[in-house]
Amino acid sequence: MIYALIGIAAAFCACIQWGDEIPMPHGDVNKKEAKYEFKVAKQEEKEKYKRKKLEKTPSGYMTVEEYNILSAPKDRMTMEVEIPKHVTPADMVYVPQPSYKIVRYNNPPGSPEIRLSKTFYQKRQQNAQGIVAPDFTKLVYPSVYYYPNSGSTACDVFVINLEEAKSNMDKILTANVVHRFSEPILSTDKTNDNYFTFRTITPVDFSVDGSKLLAKEKIGNTKDGIWKTTPIVYDFTTGVSYNLIEVRDAIIYYWKENKNLDLDDKRWDVYPIGFDENNPDWVIVNAYAYTGDTPINLGIWTVSYKGEQSRLVTFKNSEVQVSMNGYKLIQEGVVSPMITEKEEKQLKRIEKEQAKIKKQETKAEDKALEDAYKAKIKEMEAEFKEMQDDYNLRQRINGSTSGNDSVQKYNEIKAKQEEARQKALEKQKAKELKELERQRLKEERQNKIISS
Repeated sequence: MIYALIGIAAAFCACIQWGDEIPMPHGDVNKKEAKYEFKVAKQEEKEKYKRKKLEKTPSGYMTVEEYNILSAPKDRMTMEVEIPKHVTPADMVYVPQPSYKIVRYNNPPGSPEIRLSKTFYQKRQQNAQGIVAPDFTKLVYPSVYYYPNSGSTACDVFVINLEEAKSNMDKILTANVVHRFSEPILSTDKTNDNYFTFRTITPVDFSVDGSKLLAKEKIGNTKDGIWKTTPIVYDFTTGVSYNLIEVRDAIIYYWKENKNLDLDDKRWDVYPIGFDENNPDWVIVNAYAYTGDTPINLGIWTVSYKGEQSRLVTFKNSEVQVSMNGYKLIQEGVVSPMITEKEEKQLKRIEKEQAKIKKQETKAEDKALEDAYKAKIKEMEAEFKEMQDDYNLRQRINGSTSGNDSVQKYNEIKAKQEEARQKALEKQKAKELKELERQRLKEERQNKIISS
């Protein structure tokens, strides 16, 4: 009992002597426990180092945090798209690579039509030929939908902004539906209660400045043919579309008043051709009547892009001047097999070089991880040695002196140690500067020898 009281009193006196002025590493823990803790800390650092090396090779598993990062929503408008290529299957030596060229879309005027593929009725959706603006800033394309329950079709027209920092060819080749605006600029009626009806919107051409798009909406029946075609102009500046139905009324009125022909009793239609070359704000349409054989020309008409005025121009197609402004991409042919073979060899050479660079980068990363680990261990060992030396110093001082004398002596010794450390650092710095100066003088001498 007496020895226990003496131990408590001694601990209390030591606490009073040192207070908070001198940090006591590990409190009153002996060196053996401090060494054990240091060993555990080193083992943790080693495990961290090994874990980082293993994380470089994906294991197929991921943490919740990694999953949340990868599954976070991405801005699809900024996604990179590569130029599509025909991949050579493993059982084939050569696959022809198509070559393309840019041509006028509305050539000859009024010719653009939607062509459906054989798989349209199986896939029930198809993106048709797109038209590129005159300034190559956007691409407009129709998307056609098939409803098998009624055998009917509907259509939307979407816009894709083309990338700027590319050639005109690459702009078109990298245009992808992932970059399209979500809302269509033009749409047909989506009701499919009438069997075998089709509604499509076909882009015809851009205006000369690219601010307007002329399209034609066709409504009909697969069993009965086309019922009606309506010219539509979409203004990109205002975001408003105009159905030019007034031109149909003007045509009916003209033939009723001048020829006493009631077109309401006949089967006829209009054929949008394009924008007037002499007046870019006017649209040219050709009216014709069905006869079962050769159609009868009902005149070439112009109508303002808002449908406010309509005029009869002529009955001769040759007298009309139509502008051709938009562009499209068509396949010109195939790339020469010799060129394809050279490109493949060059690609293999590039891939080999990239693999070599990748290997060097991996090696450098491993070396950086190892160096960081060794530096961390070296730092920990230095800190541990400093703490142990400091602990030994305090124990030695505590055994020879007491009270304020211990604190004063400790501070004096630490000040001398810090001074010696600073001198050593300055000496090392001076040595490094001297070495740099020696290297500089050596390089100057070599440069003089080369120049002379």
